[in-house]
Amino acid sequence: MEQSPEHYLALAVEAARAGGDVVRAGALNRANLSIERKRPNDFVSEIDRGSEVAILSHLRAHLPGHAVQAEESGTSGDSDYVWLIDPLDGTTNFLHGFPHYCISVAMQFKGKVVVGVVYDPIHQRLFTATQGGGAWLNGQRLSVTGPTSLAECLLGTGLPFSEWTYLDGYLSSLRTIMQRCGGVRRAGAAALDLAFVAAGWLDGFWEKDLNPWDVGAGSLLVEEAGGVVSDFSGGGGFIERRQIVAGARAVQAELVSVLHNHADMCA
Repeated sequence: MEQSPEHYLALAVEAARAGGDVVRAGALNRANLSIERKRPNDFVSEIDRGSEVAILSHLRAHLPGHAVQAEESGTSGDSDYVWLIDPLDGTTNFLHGFPHYCISVAMQFKGKVVVGVVYDPIHQRLFTATQGGGAWLNGQRLSVTGPTSLAECLLGTGLPFSEWTYLDGYLSSLRTIMQRCGGVRRAGAAALDLAFVAAGWLDGFWEKDLNPWDVGAGSLLVEEAGGVVSDFSGGGGFIERRQIVAGARAVQAELVSVLHNHADMCA
């Protein structure tokens, strides 16, 4: 890389905080926001777009040659360096005042995520990670929890919300997992849920139909906190296959075992 991971991390943190300023201001004026529906149960507001503009403006001012994959403006540029940006993960939560949403900023180098930031602007939680540098929350080192079976676990997941073709398979796998674990939570912001796994607040997480900007930063956080991340079949192509299973090694492996037995979920 041209610069150290710490250099890019500092820029990512500044960009995420710039987006967070837009989100916090929007939260004070939620009732008057302009909202559009992108597809069933999938919304975008002027705050999503404003946060993305703030993030991209900061990154492009310092890194004009880097490529971008962003939720609202799409893909631009051609480079070994690619920034994955979700300017407001959990838009539906934000629009209802449910305080579980975040900004996610990650950088890939030659296809590998090497920098990740998940910023919760309401609670001022800044989750950061660099490849080989550990995962951190406001300066405190993070580590995944170490249960040895699902029976001890509190898990997070994401429910299908607009793509219904795998709903039956999801409900079938959910039934199996619920009967084996200590509890399941669906909070509605995958990037922040993955950060919670890295912090040990959730023991594992799984979801399907996700985009690169949903999982880029969170996956690195989990890995750098000592966890394992894969697709539903246990392979490494979770970004390409748009599905993720994350957690401490034993928990993640047991989740993969359950999901692998539901072929329609792994497709």
